[in-house]
Amino acid sequence: MRLIAPHIRRAVVIGKMFEFKAAELATFVDTLDGLGAGMYLVDPGGRLIHANTAGNAILDARDILSSVGGRLVASDPQVDRTLRDVFATAGQGDAALGIRGIALPLTGREGDRYVAHALPLTSGARRRAGIVYTATAALFVRKASLAVASIPGAIGSAFKLTPTELRVLLAIVEVGGVPEVAMAFGVADSTVRTHVSRLFEKTGTARQADLVKLVAGYTTPLAG
Repeated sequence: MRLIAPHIRRAVVIGKMFEFKAAELATFVDTLDGLGAGMYLVDPGGRLIHANTAGNAILDARDILSSVGGRLVASDPQVDRTLRDVFATAGQGDAALGIRGIALPLTGREGDRYVAHALPLTSGARRRAGIVYTATAALFVRKASLAVASIPGAIGSAFKLTPTELRVLLAIVEVGGVPEVAMAFGVADSTVRTHVSRLFEKTGTARQADLVKLVAGYTTPLAG
């Protein structure tokens, strides 16, 4: 027993290490699945190592991206060639691709526009963030639109906006300028201008474009 005991203790320690890594991996995957953007981990050949929930939804639509033989493929041939080069370059290290990666535009069949951002995962904390070490690049894909559904409360609280002022602010982002908002609300232009003036005062902005930028700063990366 004295001879066997050390081996048993070692086996228990190793087992606990595996359990910890499995729990750590599960937490990491759950976090990725909470993102609103599609996220893919790929190897230098573009082979899919992992896709989050939003990423799988994009693949299932087979509009801008799809999985062919386990490899991530873009519907646009030119974009696909670029991605192949990006993934291969990422495998050569951060210096080859740049620590900030690159961004690529994608367009769906119905004209919907997306932005894909490729980031190398070949050194330091980025490498440790990969689920497995064969992943050398991460690709984030999101629709090129301003998502505001989950942020009104935060903006209203931050700038002490009234419910009407908040509605006008969001309408400026989603509908357009004063005439368009007034028509959508069925009120006079002057009424909307009054609310816009109060928005300028409370938010410290001076133009409607600044209000749009303000809302953009409060967008969430999490899935709605």
